[in-house]
Amino acid sequence: MTSYRVPAELDAAEPAADRPVTLWLDGEPVSGTAGQTIAGVLLGAGQRQWRTTASDGAPRGVFCGIGVCFDCLVEVNGLRDVRACLRRAQDGDVVTRQGEPGVTA
Repeated sequence: MTSYRVPAELDAAEPAADRPVTLWLDGEPVSGTAGQTIAGVLLGAGQRQWRTTASDGAPRGVFCGIGVCFDCLVEVNGLRDVRACLRRAQDGDVVTRQGEPGVTA
């Protein structure tokens, strides 16, 4: 069996034009596209780490990407422990890196 690829111009789903979103990571604007997860927006902007471990301050970012490992935890709009790989980015989201050394993340 082989796969069949539909050319974009013949795709019946007719995807809509990209709708930009901007979130704020530690006070800096980061641009993405509506529908992306926070992790997707951050990775697309070149950010690879946004949490540190409580024990030794080791950097963490996306590991599993499906919400199992909790390495991508961030604070979003004042709510701690949000898994960035699962949360869809909303325009205006305020995202804060999480987990200073010695503080439980």
